[in-house]
Amino acid sequence: MSRLLPLTLAQVPPQEATAPVSAFAAEVQRLVARYPQTRLVVYPELHLCGVEDTGPARTAQLQETAQPLRGPRTRQLAELAGDLGIWLVPGTVCERGEKGQLFNTALAFSPGGDLAAWYRKIFPWRPYEPYDPGDRFVVFDAPGFGRLGLSICYDSWFPEVARHLAWMGAEVIINPVQTTTNDREQEIVLARAHAIANQVFVASVNAAAPVGTGGSLIADPEGRLRQHAAGSGAEVLTDVVDLDDVARVRTFGTAGLNRMWSQFSDTDSPIELPLYQGRIDPRTWHPAPPGGRSASTAARLVSRRNDAASF
Repeated sequence: MSRLLPLTLAQVPPQEATAPVSAFAAEVQRLVARYPQTRLVVYPELHLCGVEDTGPARTAQLQETAQPLRGPRTRQLAELAGDLGIWLVPGTVCERGEKGQLFNTALAFSPGGDLAAWYRKIFPWRPYEPYDPGDRFVVFDAPGFGRLGLSICYDSWFPEVARHLAWMGAEVIINPVQTTTNDREQEIVLARAHAIANQVFVASVNAAAPVGTGGSLIADPEGRLRQHAAGSGAEVLTDVVDLDDVARVRTFGTAGLNRMWSQFSDTDSPIELPLYQGRIDPRTWHPAPPGGRSASTAARLVSRRNDAASF
C-alpha cells in the first residue's frame, strides 16, 4: 500500500517577533480549515522570530526572541499540533542553549502533541547570522508515512547535509528558508540537485515578500518540480507525495538508469576522503531503511571507524 503524505507549505512573511504564539495558532487553524486533509504543515525559517533591524541591533533582537528548547513557546506549539492532529514544522526559532548559545532551531511536532525532533542549523550564513552552529544531523519517523530529515536554509549549499540525511533514512528533506537575497534561483537548483543525487523528496519553503524572495518548491526523488511558487508573494503549496517513490527510484534508477546507492559492492576498497579525514566505506554506503539507522547509530559508526584508524 502506498505511503501517501498530504503536505502543505506556507510561503508567507514572518510574524513580528512580539506576536504571541496564539496569533500563529490562529494562522495554522485557518490553513488547516482550508486544507483539511493535510497531515504535514511547514512554515519558513524564523517565521515566529521576525526582526527588521540589521547588524548588532538585529542580533540583539534575535537574542530577545530566544527561549530554551523546552520553554513555553515549545509547549504551546506542541499543544497546537496535538489539538489539530497534524505534523507541524513551524519553521525555525531562536533557541537559548544551556550554556547561553544562540541556535537557529527547526522544531517538528507530532499529531500527539509531542516535540518529535529538533535540529540546530549546522551552517549559519556567516558573517551575517550570529548563531552558534549545531553539531548533528537529524531525522525523525512519522508513523504511517516514513522518515523525514531537517535542514535549514544555507545548509542546502553543503551537499554533506542532504547526503547524511538520506543515508540516515530520510525520504523527505524539509528545508525551511528565509532567503532575502537574489540567490534563490541557485537554491532552487541545489534543492533539485539534492533530490536527484540522493533520490529523496525535497520540500523547501521560503518566506514571502516583503522579507523573503519566495520560490518555494517540492521536488520528487528524480528532481522534477511537483510544485513551485514562481513568485515572491504569499502562496500556499499543497501536494500529496507517495514516499514509496523513493524505493521505486532507488530500485529501478533515476530515469530508469542511475542507482547511486547501489554503486558499491562489499568487496570494493574504501575510498579515502582527505578533505574529511575519513572515507567512503562500501559496507556502510547503503541508506538506512525507514525506521532504521539513527543519528546515534551514525555517531557510533564514525566513532568505530576513528577507533579502528588509531591502531
